[in-house]
Amino acid sequence: MDVAIAAADTAWVLAAMVAVALMVPGLALFYGGMVSIRSTLNMMMMTIGAVAVMAVLWVVVGYSLTFGDSIGGLGLLGDPLEYLGLRGIMAEPETPGLPPALFAGFLMLFAGITVALVAGGVADRMKFSSWLVFAVVWPLLVFFPVAHWVFAFDSEDGSVLGGWIANGLGAIDLAGGTAIHINAGVATLALVLVLGRRAGFPTVSRPHSVPLTFLGAGLLFAGWIGFNAGSAVAAGNAAGVAALNTVVAALCGALAWMITEQIRAKHPTTLGVASGLVAGLVGITPAASSVSPLGAIAIGLICGVICHYAVGLKFRLGFDDSLDVAGLHLVAGVIGTLLIGVLADPASPVGEAGLLYGGGFGQLGAQALATLAVVAYSFVVTLLIAVVLDKAMGLRVTEEDELEGLDKAYHREMAYFQDGLGTRLEESYATAGEATDGAAPVSLSPATAAPASTASPAASAGT
Repeated sequence: MDVAIAAADTAWVLAAMVAVALMVPGLALFYGGMVSIRSTLNMMMMTIGAVAVMAVLWVVVGYSLTFGDSIGGLGLLGDPLEYLGLRGIMAEPETPGLPPALFAGFLMLFAGITVALVAGGVADRMKFSSWLVFAVVWPLLVFFPVAHWVFAFDSEDGSVLGGWIANGLGAIDLAGGTAIHINAGVATLALVLVLGRRAGFPTVSRPHSVPLTFLGAGLLFAGWIGFNAGSAVAAGNAAGVAALNTVVAALCGALAWMITEQIRAKHPTTLGVASGLVAGLVGITPAASSVSPLGAIAIGLICGVICHYAVGLKFRLGFDDSLDVAGLHLVAGVIGTLLIGVLADPASPVGEAGLLYGGGFGQLGAQALATLAVVAYSFVVTLLIAVVLDKAMGLRVTEEDELEGLDKAYHREMAYFQDGLGTRLEESYATAGEATDGAAPVSLSPATAAPASTASPAASAGT
């Protein structure tokens, strides 16, 4: 590889890594605005906590489990000792190319965000300590194996064998429709079945700050360009196509949700637009480099409409996925993954043909099998993890803590201060410091309490 090209690729992936890093506060704001005023900070802490735990796991063993030589050549799991502690990752490449350390850092953020996505489903009622333990166990038993299946490709000389989905099956997944979104979505479903419903469900608190959620969605939108286009790991045509398709699908998802709300409820909502934007982003994630811009429009529109209806299923089926992780990430991830088998354009950088381009059913079958494998494995293993953790340490907060709010119960702080008597904020902090247990005396006035609604956060005005 030419030195100049290698430098350009390195610069692009560095920029993409920064963009993906912005998705962490973006997700925290997106989720934080959708929960009640009493658990906003807890939601943000669960997000950053998951990513922080992943940083340690990834360096110690996660990268090796994902990209190490497949144990026994079976394509199921990477060798945990090959890159233990990221051994050898700092060495200068023998030939010009992407620095291994940069590739490892870029993918580390993918891994952290995957775990953080699950937090949205358990909002308002899961112990923070149990969540952090889950954030350790779930990647080891679920995410790293599945990521190896999907992201680990055989080396050109055959000396390193990768995952069975990427190589043996030949399913297409640019940036994690299966390993990230389907995986996180179905894991959320399994976890909430063990955790149980929030107190008062199906009556739930409305989002306390739609502007925060919209700001978070905007950061996710921008960061997702780096997420998908950066997955090309080169500053070339594939990255350009992926970036274009990502933007098109996201906006079409928002448009489709807006139109669907107008038809069903006679008024589109800002929260609906934010949810539709995410639905389009999730749907295009596996397909961004394998479909045309027209295909991206189709994926965005289909995801926006179907996910709008999907988020309401939790009320009919009786499971409490607080912030609709399954309704958005699982459903849109499945749609985007399967539609590759229909819409893949041979003129795209991937070069495969879907059904509409005369490619037959082979690619669609590969996409379907990859989807089913990830759904089955992730659901069963996550369910077992949740049951064991529930028996060992308990998953659920006390009823008192749930009703009072997790910000006070677990973090001894609150997102907003409101004092109708005009007391200065500094005096409030001083009073808090004098408390015998070191905790701020927190109370919620009627003006700050969130009203109740039977609608889901993602479709509060669309059902």
